[in-house]
Amino acid sequence: MPNFTLPRPVRISRGQKVSAALVATASCAAALAFTAAPSNAQTTAADAPAAVKPVSANGLPLTAKDRADDGKKAQAADSSVTAGHLKVTAVEKQGHAAEQAANRSVERKAIAKPKAAPKRYANNLDGWIRESLAIMKDKGIPGSYEGLHRNIMRESAGDPNAVNDWDINAINGVPSKGLLQVIQPTFDTYHVAGTPKKLTDPIANITAAANYAAHRYGSIDNVNSAY
Repeated sequence: MPNFTLPRPVRISRGQKVSAALVATASCAAALAFTAAPSNAQTTAADAPAAVKPVSANGLPLTAKDRADDGKKAQAADSSVTAGHLKVTAVEKQGHAAEQAANRSVERKAIAKPKAAPKRYANNLDGWIRESLAIMKDKGIPGSYEGLHRNIMRESAGDPNAVNDWDINAINGVPSKGLLQVIQPTFDTYHVAGTPKKLTDPIANITAAANYAAHRYGSIDNVNSAY
């Protein structure tokens, strides 16, 4: 039978036992922590979402050509919006310019065609006849320069204040007066509106006499004697 010698037991002090126990406990805890918790690299890789790749309308991944086409479409859309805005702005400007041009045209017409000033006539026999003819034309009363002048010279010699104080009218208290020797009742009946209501006023006297002659003789031009 072999002769074995048993090893001599090692005596461990109480303090050494406590230290050994603490070391063993710490080692176990570290091992458990290491096993339970994955590394940062593992956590990041597991939790990170998969990369999202852009796809086209048919669900297929976009190619470089698709992205280029999309960029061109976006640029075309921007250009269309810009062009539309420019067109609208241009139309608004044209409308404003047209309105200003129309306003200027009206202003120019107002300046180019001022209201005509009333025509002035000489304060003499020629002027009185011409002014009377203008009024007669406006009122539709016939007569000519020659017919008026001829009868005036016979009746009063061109004196607007001439008075006949010897004929039957004068005897009856209504003497003939003025350039064409008109009595007051005749003047009142044939007075032309717009002229003075004064028997001896040259214009009023001529137009009233011409109006009377037109009603009785057709025109002052047809009068060649007392009327």
